[in-house]
Amino acid sequence: MSNASPTVYAVIGGRRFARDRVLAWEAERLPAAASKIGLPVPAGELGGRRRAFAESKLALGAEEIKRRLARDLRASAIAANASTWLSRGRRATSVCELHVVGGSANDFVQWFGDTSRDDYARSMTAAHPEHFLIQALPDGRQEVIETTGGSPLATRFLVDYSDLSTLNTPRSPGVDAEAAGVAVHGKGIHIGGVRHEFRDVPGGFHARLCVEFPRATSPRMLSEHRRHLAIEFSNWVEFAFGTAL
Repeated sequence: MSNASPTVYAVIGGRRFARDRVLAWEAERLPAAASKIGLPVPAGELGGRRRAFAESKLALGAEEIKRRLARDLRASAIAANASTWLSRGRRATSVCELHVVGGSANDFVQWFGDTSRDDYARSMTAAHPEHFLIQALPDGRQEVIETTGGSPLATRFLVDYSDLSTLNTPRSPGVDAEAAGVAVHGKGIHIGGVRHEFRDVPGGFHARLCVEFPRATSPRMLSEHRRHLAIEFSNWVEFAFGTAL
């Protein structure tokens, strides 16, 4: 979209984290992700490792990824169903903010939601080492297999950006663009959702990234998932505005 790379920093719990710190978190997660999916850890600088690892995951294909993670997916499905039942519709949130110099809220959300892009699956997968599969389904929903926050297990869920019916988080006033929808597990069980909001500011935009989990989710997982959000969305912002994958 642009030849100029944006400047991004994250705010978590009121604390500012520079881009270098977020990149360090990404590098720390790569060996665990490689071990879980049964792939070698790429060598070299982080950008090259990110690209190589993404290509390795894409080369496996969706069915092989599901086969390799089958034990995790079975266990996480049981855990998700149990925590959703115990929560009885109540939610807990994991929130991270990004401050971006360069680009705009609408341009980013249009890029993020454009499933027709040739690099869609690659950009979605490359944004975090623990993104094992992110793809658009024919019905318009997004299929995700990832290790969420501090969970030891990979989980599979669908995000339906056309459905806001069970979100607990209201839309904030003055938002310029958003990516919001429910997260669906198994046979249509609503396990949570996302309310990612973007607001233009002079010289760039601000993002409030919010994921809803069942209320019974452990506080540690909610806390750790804030780093997950910082990693993936910082990368997506850079991908969207000119940084090569």
